[in-house]
Amino acid sequence: MASKVRDNTIYSAGVRGRCEAMKGRRPLTGSVTAQGEYRTTPQSRGRTPFRSLAATSGTGRPHCGASLHTDGSARFFPSSLVKALFKHAQENTYAIPAVNVTSSSTVVATLEAAKKAKSPIILQMSQGGGAYFAGKGLDNKNQEASIAGSVAAAHYIRSVAPAYGIPVILHTDHCAKKLLPWLDGMLDADEAWHKQHGEPLFSSHMIDLSEEPVKENIETTAKYLKRAAPMKQWLEMEIGITGGEEDGVNNEDVDNNSLYTQPEDIYEIYKTLSPISPYFSIAAGFGNVHGVYKPGNVKLHPELLSKHQNYVREKEGIKEEKPVFLVFHGGSGSSKKEFQDAISYGVVKVNLDTDLQYAYTEGIRDYMINKKDYVSTQVGNPDGKDKPNKKYYDPRVWVREGEKTMTKRVEEALTDFNTAGQL
Repeated sequence: MASKVRDNTIYSAGVRGRCEAMKGRRPLTGSVTAQGEYRTTPQSRGRTPFRSLAATSGTGRPHCGASLHTDGSARFFPSSLVKALFKHAQENTYAIPAVNVTSSSTVVATLEAAKKAKSPIILQMSQGGGAYFAGKGLDNKNQEASIAGSVAAAHYIRSVAPAYGIPVILHTDHCAKKLLPWLDGMLDADEAWHKQHGEPLFSSHMIDLSEEPVKENIETTAKYLKRAAPMKQWLEMEIGITGGEEDGVNNEDVDNNSLYTQPEDIYEIYKTLSPISPYFSIAAGFGNVHGVYKPGNVKLHPELLSKHQNYVREKEGIKEEKPVFLVFHGGSGSSKKEFQDAISYGVVKVNLDTDLQYAYTEGIRDYMINKKDYVSTQVGNPDGKDKPNKKYYDPRVWVREGEKTMTKRVEEALTDFNTAGQL
């Protein structure tokens, strides 16, 4: 039986802790050290039930400071607990979906799915999603709308997530070189929040310099990790280009060889970043392509991820089977087997965007088609020429239909990635 995450202290977006629920339970069989390392006890080894993953202060006692405060803040140790959750995912062969959200509607649709599936979840905001959240009428020449929208989304998620009672990681997606002012603005907000609350506003960020020379990519990533390290904030980076197009980044014409990351590059990243902070993950290319393509057009080779793990382990003399936390991008249209193979090699996070955009649209599309005679005019429908149609065209009605179909698709991903039932 797989180990399970029971304690909502492993979260990073204001999810209420369960200290009261822990009273009277049997002793923990796993814990998190002050350094963010997940440690199993003899009872928890061999995939026996994992009753509670709790933050400790290096004493083995549960850390019960994860409750929501009256000022709306949440007390947590973001990156150390992100690392603990990712380590638990590796050891129990599951990955956490990272869902691109662009509105309060897509946020709650995702949280609803995770609550139903009893799963942790990652909510992530892209640069374009941030601008949309703030309002498309705003000027974004200097990334001001993307910064404002992303920060607003972070505060909104912190406010609503506790009601769902699940572990939530608050993340931001691809930040290319030209978008670094967006990341800088969010880090300013993180540092201000950290100064006031002892934690960054966001759990983690992603820097994506995969289009730049490898040396520049690693050096710039290291610079940003140094800035995040004092806050114990997680940083994701990408090496090897993910093909296709997403959120304004077009890699449709890149050389196919660029889609496959080399083990030497993974090791160079590991060797450079590890002395700065242990809180980082790598999105390695293994043929991934953003968007949706006909079956057979995308050649994924998840077995390459195993080579990366082996190379780092041998170079560093590490006994740990999976020393690198890996991320799967461009998964739309991939088979369940491809996902599960990648997860078996140490993938702990899988990005979801394109499939969910379509799923959300499906619900609204079908509603509008089925109710077309009720939404064409304000008054008059097949039930009578004087009948009002407000209850049909009210946005709360048809937007909810999009939420339902998106929720269902997220639930499917949670099952495919072995995340369902981990709480």
